[in-house]
Amino acid sequence: MSIWLSMPWLADLGALTHPILALVVLTFIAYVPGFMNAFLLVSLVLRPDAQRRTPQHWPSISVLVAAYNEEELIGDTLLSLSALEYPGELEIIVLDDGSQDGTTAVVQSCESLFAALPSRILRPVRREQNSGKAGVLNHGLELASHELVVTIDADTLLEPGCLTAMIERLEASPPGTVAIAGTVLVGNAFKSWITKAQQWDYFHGIAAVKRMQGMYDGTLVAQGAFSLYQRSALLEVGGWPDMVGEDIVLTWDLLNRDYCVGHAEDAIAWTMAPTTFRELAQQRKRWARGMIEALALHGSLLKKRRLSTMFIWWNLLFVSIDLAFTLAFIPGIILALFGIFWLAGPVTLLVLPIAALWNLVIYRIQMRMLKRQNIRMKRSVWGFVLFAFVYPLLMQPVSVWGYFAEFTGGKKQWNS
Repeated sequence: MSIWLSMPWLADLGALTHPILALVVLTFIAYVPGFMNAFLLVSLVLRPDAQRRTPQHWPSISVLVAAYNEEELIGDTLLSLSALEYPGELEIIVLDDGSQDGTTAVVQSCESLFAALPSRILRPVRREQNSGKAGVLNHGLELASHELVVTIDADTLLEPGCLTAMIERLEASPPGTVAIAGTVLVGNAFKSWITKAQQWDYFHGIAAVKRMQGMYDGTLVAQGAFSLYQRSALLEVGGWPDMVGEDIVLTWDLLNRDYCVGHAEDAIAWTMAPTTFRELAQQRKRWARGMIEALALHGSLLKKRRLSTMFIWWNLLFVSIDLAFTLAFIPGIILALFGIFWLAGPVTLLVLPIAALWNLVIYRIQMRMLKRQNIRMKRSVWGFVLFAFVYPLLMQPVSVWGYFAEFTGGKKQWNS
């Protein structure tokens, strides 16, 4: 039906430019994104609830906290770790990667939080020189005492039941599952208009996509901000690679070895999102570069005979989608404002009812998940408006910038 509705648009654009060019443009700004959204929506509707199974024995976990100049936030992170309701033993290794501020002093002041907790061990580790995120995590991997390893960032706050949900998700996963990505939401949503928009990006976009990928045991990113791994699998792949997208490349390496990577949609953590457009652009640029790194190293995943291979192809198509939106659709919107409807026009408004339905269904599924966990999230209505109508117009050019930076060999650093 979408293709049928687009026929007049395709004919007009083909007459103005060239039929092949018109088909390429519509494929990447309409047909492919439409299929992706439809597949996502149907998947979530068919299995809206989490898969969990209580283990007979709660395993011990080593928690790696990567920190670099985090004196303002790491105290709250350690407080959330001390309040976890996980029944098993936790070894918490705080990896100070050569911080130049008071991170070390704050960590030391938090040791009293764990002194009266017999099943919680806090191990502060400081490196005098900054080695980058991959380097400090690999050092923590060497020090970890347990087979299960959880990584979190120093500005990430954990919900009390998140590790329990993550282990129960692992228990319900098929054999060969070596990583579980948690759900990361925005903890500073009302800090700026940028964070208000990101609240909905994480809640509606990133979390929903991971949830769908996890249904097919092919989650593409077990993010370093909050994920669980089998230590033996990490050692097998050589730990985290020294790259911009170390967590993306690591996850794709695991998938390329025919391991499964799941997602625990009800294992909730709160991250401090970038508060300015410049910081957000740097972050998304880094993510885009990480995807190109992963494709370059593990492009053979495109040939795997498993359903989740489709998600690898999706990531490959994102490059074309971002280019099409940046070079065709956004200029088309500008032209439409002056009454020139070559690339966008009244027919484009037909997308709005579908987008409204898509957002409504995802919103209900996500809110039901939070309600089951007794988690209340204050929401910004204006943030949603920004997310729906402005955010994509800003972020897709940023992704193109990231692709260009990777292809031209720009500087790489983990804390930018």
